[in-house]
Amino acid sequence: MNASDAPTSDNPLLTAWTGPHGGVPPFARVKVEHFKPALEAAMAEHLREIAKIADAPEPPTFDNTIAALEDAGRTFDRVETVYGVWSSTMNDDAFKAVESEMAPKLAAFEDEIVQNEKLFKRIEAVYEAREKSNLTPEQKRLTWRSWNTLVRAGAKVDAKGKQRLTELNQRLASLYTTFSQNVLADEEGYALILESEADLAGLPDSVRSGAAAAAEARGKKGKWAITNTRSSMEPFLTYSTRDDLREKVWKSYVSRGDNNDARDNKKIITEVLKLRAERVKILGYATHAHWRLENAMAKTPERAMALMEEVWKPAVARVREEVADMQAIANKSGSKRKIAPWDYRFYAEKVRKAKYDLDEGEVKQYLQLDKLREGMFWVAGELFGFTFTPVTGVEVYHPDVRVWEVKDKTSGEHVGLWYFDPYARPGKRSGAWMNAYRPQERFKGAVTTIVSNNSNFVKPNAGEPVLISWDDARTLFHEFGHALHGLSSSVEYPSLAGTRVARDYVEFPSQLLEHWVSTPEVLDKFALHAKTGAPMPKELAAKIAKAATFNQGFATVEYLSAALIDMKLHLAGDKEIDPDAFEKTTLKALGMPSEIVMRHRTPQFSHVFAGDGYSAGYYSYLWSDTLTADAWGAFTEGKGAYDPEVARRLKKSVFSVGDTVDPADGYRAFRGKDAGTAALMKKRGFAKAAAKAPAGK
Repeated sequence: MNASDAPTSDNPLLTAWTGPHGGVPPFARVKVEHFKPALEAAMAEHLREIAKIADAPEPPTFDNTIAALEDAGRTFDRVETVYGVWSSTMNDDAFKAVESEMAPKLAAFEDEIVQNEKLFKRIEAVYEAREKSNLTPEQKRLTWRSWNTLVRAGAKVDAKGKQRLTELNQRLASLYTTFSQNVLADEEGYALILESEADLAGLPDSVRSGAAAAAEARGKKGKWAITNTRSSMEPFLTYSTRDDLREKVWKSYVSRGDNNDARDNKKIITEVLKLRAERVKILGYATHAHWRLENAMAKTPERAMALMEEVWKPAVARVREEVADMQAIANKSGSKRKIAPWDYRFYAEKVRKAKYDLDEGEVKQYLQLDKLREGMFWVAGELFGFTFTPVTGVEVYHPDVRVWEVKDKTSGEHVGLWYFDPYARPGKRSGAWMNAYRPQERFKGAVTTIVSNNSNFVKPNAGEPVLISWDDARTLFHEFGHALHGLSSSVEYPSLAGTRVARDYVEFPSQLLEHWVSTPEVLDKFALHAKTGAPMPKELAAKIAKAATFNQGFATVEYLSAALIDMKLHLAGDKEIDPDAFEKTTLKALGMPSEIVMRHRTPQFSHVFAGDGYSAGYYSYLWSDTLTADAWGAFTEGKGAYDPEVARRLKKSVFSVGDTVDPADGYRAFRGKDAGTAALMKKRGFAKAAAKAPAGK
């Protein structure tokens, strides 16, 4: 049956979510052919709701305009949520076809709402009268956001400009989809098949086991596969003693989207940048970067660049020291060549052992995925008063997904649901992320949230634990921090709930939670040896703490080079950009160490080119980390990581307020001051810098 012919009367996507916990997504009943008719029906319904608000005969008020708009589009939101889950986790060929067809239609639909002049006039009237309308602070914030969102999207542009914006947005939507599908295809389409024991030289049992499972999943039972994803690539580059195979794995990974074939992304990037530049010119901004940062904490690209440049120089200096240490070990072992990018992780691990007597392989034996998940739950209980209980009878979209109910420890009240999708598989994009399937609200009665965390660990053989690296453990806690941000939300209106905050603020709560993985309480209770069950020895924990700033030059330069390229690309205006040439010349001018490649090379930079999300915004992780480093001081200056009073302030002023307050004000309410860069530099082990406050209005 053709997707367009699928009936809507029995389409599970178009019905209200039913079942326990305020209703749950009907994942198990959804088929790919449901998406197109559901999206089309939901868009049509939403436009009828918009027309009713816009054409209302009564004078515009908060209730009949802003609140009515907030209540509109419920069906569309539910359909789009499940559509997004399939896009990121179940993206097979059939879904790709639907996604390619629907991307421009969805963009046109959004523009139809933005460009509804009657609607905008009503919203603007409420906005202009907001200070004398007896609105609550949250209602004023929502009114401003409703008005500002439409203005920034082109509501005030003339008719000719609006028509061109629609054309641009539709074309960009198609390009974003193709970019994303190309990267996914390059990740799925290549794996290094290891044929013999000689190919496994240096690999610990946990990596071998994962590679065997990956090979079996590809129909290569009895062999081993290193897939073209970060979770598979990084351990191989860290442990394999085969220089030739490390080079193959590295080159395949960094060449995603850049192979001069049908899936090459370079021309897409050139066109995206050109169209973005034209779009912001119509909207009245100097560059795409200026448009994107207007409502961010940084406010301007210049402030974001100043922070990045301040950190860049000491980070590069640290890389020089790291490379010298590695080269010395390489030379001593008989290597006669200069450290190459595919050598960095391998020799860094040897330096770690030499300098700190710290073996990542030994550490991994204590980092079992399931145990660390329980550790996250325990931390959430200590800091935020949450309990997590496994639930059954809730539909999931894949057998790997599990669900927990979250309750308030004191009152026993239901807080929300947490879904966990931990393993890599075909059709699932790489990386780790958090989703909110349903935001918390009290607008039309209490509605609890549903959130998810998604990872890409290599699925083990049955009965075997998943052993993860220290960096992966931090990432696990990081993404759970996003989930706790959503679960802690306590606001009236869903548009302002949970993680729906400024891009360079949203990473702050998640980065902050990373600190708790290394606390003695977590290590003693949950870092248990995979075979003996013994807790991590205090001597090993002390080595981890001592090595906290180890390899920070690499980590910072790898990330920051990508953030700088992102910003510079979007400050270039309407210049014709050759992505590879721009990347090379810009990195050379920055003094990029030859031993490191960007964390996300431009042709695979999905944060920036699979949507507008992090475009001119990848700097956000560094901006947020200035807050993180400073905020951790509130605990260390108090009674420690589990200080109940500091945790209470954190939940009250940061985790629960969503976008109901300006993020700078929320941070000051928690910390009592703005954050500077001194704590950030100390955290990363770099030279001290002047305490310039990045936060503020």
